[in-house]
Amino acid sequence: MYAAFASVYDRLMADVDYTAWAAFYHALMERYGIPRGKVCECACGTGSLTIPLAKLGYQMTGVDLSADMLFEAAQKARREGIGIPFVKQDMRMLNLHRHMDAVLCTNDGINYLKDGEELTQFFTRAYETLREGGVLIMDLSTPYKLRNVLGDHFIGDETEDIAYLWQNRYHLQQRYVELNLAIFVRQQDETYTRIGEYQKQYEHEAAEIFDLLKTIGFERIGLFGDKRMEQPRDEENRWFITARKPVIPKE
Repeated sequence: MYAAFASVYDRLMADVDYTAWAAFYHALMERYGIPRGKVCECACGTGSLTIPLAKLGYQMTGVDLSADMLFEAAQKARREGIGIPFVKQDMRMLNLHRHMDAVLCTNDGINYLKDGEELTQFFTRAYETLREGGVLIMDLSTPYKLRNVLGDHFIGDETEDIAYLWQNRYHLQQRYVELNLAIFVRQQDETYTRIGEYQKQYEHEAAEIFDLLKTIGFERIGLFGDKRMEQPRDEENRWFITARKPVIPKE
């Protein structure tokens, strides 16, 4: 479903500072004593975080459900001269051939999991994928952002060769926001091609995530504000959550 959307995604996200985003993930991994080792990024999309993390020295693997997003990611990595394996998988059934020092779920990947059952599926697979002492790190849009920033809002913008109309609808009872995008891409003959994109992002409370992580066996669970090593503010748009797989003492 992302075929056409994948081809324009990076142009729509051109203002995002992925270098700073990757630097904060790096700081969180250092906080947990993770060396520049093996890291799996789930929901990696077009690799805009995967590639700068690789440049920081991590042995990256990118995982995404969309083959089209992964194609764009592989092309970008190749242009940068970086060898990164990109794997088409549903992160709820994450299955890699080696253990990882860290598993990341970036850029709202968690918000596409609709309920506790799907969160549990992913957290369990992440736990099994990690080595002892490895860390799971994720970022997600907060309930405040989904309700008040995205919510029932309309957003529109236009550049020289691309324009979009973005209409959202928040569903209070079901705790999710519908995202409807109409994207218009200018062609060489001055006509425009229309790309439609429909998504849902689900609201998750931090306490709910903490309880699930603890049940699965994670420890040292942390909650941080948006790219800040401190507790989130009341009206935070993005949370970063960290959790460690315990080291079992040897007898």
